[in-house]
Amino acid sequence: MKCLSAFAGGIMLAAAFWSLLNPAVEISEEVGLNSPLILSSGFLLGVLLLIGFDYFCKKIYEKKDNNYYKRSWLVILSITIHNIPEGLIVGVAFGSVVNGIGNYGIIEALLLTLSIAIQNFPEGCSISLPLRRDGYSNKKSFLIGQASALVEPISAVLGALLVMKIQLILPFLLAFAAGAMVFVVVSELVPDMNDKGYLTTFIFIIGFILMMVLDIGIK
Repeated sequence: MKCLSAFAGGIMLAAAFWSLLNPAVEISEEVGLNSPLILSSGFLLGVLLLIGFDYFCKKIYEKKDNNYYKRSWLVILSITIHNIPEGLIVGVAFGSVVNGIGNYGIIEALLLTLSIAIQNFPEGCSISLPLRRDGYSNKKSFLIGQASALVEPISAVLGALLVMKIQLILPFLLAFAAGAMVFVVVSELVPDMNDKGYLTTFIFIIGFILMMVLDIGIK
């Protein structure tokens, strides 16, 4: 089961860099924002949010001696937060096409949507697999993994409607989501996999490479 944590950790770490921080830098430069300041502050606040959530979970489960529930919900929250700016990116792309903003055309917007949709498969696995490891049924693990993506179409509509305003805060939101994901990987998933030695390390790397290829290979 620790191998599942390793695989999910690799996926999440790659998503933090290739799906979130890299686009945040590009968008910051396009709109003339201070990339180091925006990304650092967003990343730090994402970490602080998850620290607060972690503390809250410990208070809830401190009498039950069950760390699995806390870890599962930290993963779910971080992936859900990550899906919000991804949805905004899609909405901004199509909103830019309609309003004639930037270099986006309908083909570019559709390809962007396809790339995000494809990368959502392993991201869903990074929720469902740890839940299954922690004792949830196959059906429940699958449904919770799917439910975490419901924020994405809602965010896409919002991004399309408020394309100019959303574009200005997107880098911060992307960095915020990246901070949340990296916190979960470092504090929960990596410690869980360490006692299995090279096997879990290798699986972690496989997860990272898979997510990296899916994210940058089709753009």
